[in-house]
Amino acid sequence: MKGITPCALIVSGLLLPALAQAAPSADTAIANAGFIDAAGPIAAAQFEHFKTIISLMLIVVVPIFILVPWVLWRYRRGGRGAYRPDWDFNWGNEAVLWGIPIILIIVLSSALWAHTHKYDPYRPLGSDPLDIEVVSLDWKFLFIYPQQGIATLDYLALEQDRPVRLKLTSGTVMQSFMIPQLAGQIYTMAGMTTQLNLMADRAGEYRGRNTQYNGDGFATQSFPTVVMPAGQFDAWVRDTRQSAQTLDLSTYQELLKPSIEHAPRYYGSVESGLFERVLGSFTGGHEHAKAASAQPSPGHEQHLQHTSTKGAEQ
Repeated sequence: MKGITPCALIVSGLLLPALAQAAPSADTAIANAGFIDAAGPIAAAQFEHFKTIISLMLIVVVPIFILVPWVLWRYRRGGRGAYRPDWDFNWGNEAVLWGIPIILIIVLSSALWAHTHKYDPYRPLGSDPLDIEVVSLDWKFLFIYPQQGIATLDYLALEQDRPVRLKLTSGTVMQSFMIPQLAGQIYTMAGMTTQLNLMADRAGEYRGRNTQYNGDGFATQSFPTVVMPAGQFDAWVRDTRQSAQTLDLSTYQELLKPSIEHAPRYYGSVESGLFERVLGSFTGGHEHAKAASAQPSPGHEQHLQHTSTKGAEQ
């Protein structure tokens, strides 16, 4: 392109991301923040670990950005650098070139090892956690509160300063659950469970989403995570219990159909053992609900009905 210098391209490349972030958006308050604006101890620890990694990597990056221009200038044609065509080895240079990266790798590995074990997502963060069962679907998230006997769709309410224990599975393909301002990501998989322990120490609304591509509705599969004080959370539970909607097996089978939800749903009561029934529907070689189908797969639906009948008989 005539008239566009390399300098102009570089400047525009640096400015465009900043301008894009500055653009107004309806979701700016909850969509643009990540673990850099941590709202809980896990995300805060991740940010500290990130800063540690950046600081250590600067030991390598800064000298490169300084020495490369210096070497190019000094050893340019006509420069002051000595011309030594037969030079091929120097112990001092080799010690620096190999020693510093080796030491850096050891330090980084040690920091990663310590951080990974200290902030294991399965490790409880305290006593009396708020238990929530999470089922990822196409293209939505189902949250079941077994202690409160309620459930929500695409809306996660948490109590401030109370440990939270998420038990996750998938009713369809593998997905990746993440609330960047509260904790890291963890996978949800059909027929098995994973756990994620987190805690929010600041009231507010934070964006959670699926980060694993799963079809047409992937870009819209997000949900608000609302953190509220204890009294407000108890009031929200009482209000949700007033909902006339019930989450039972037949309701879940309707939710299995791939769909994009435009508003949260609230269920005032939940069928007992529904989460375990979702898990059990994938055992015995039955297929899971397919994203491309408008209906749950026959094997999955039949097994759910069989599990329901068996549970009623027992």
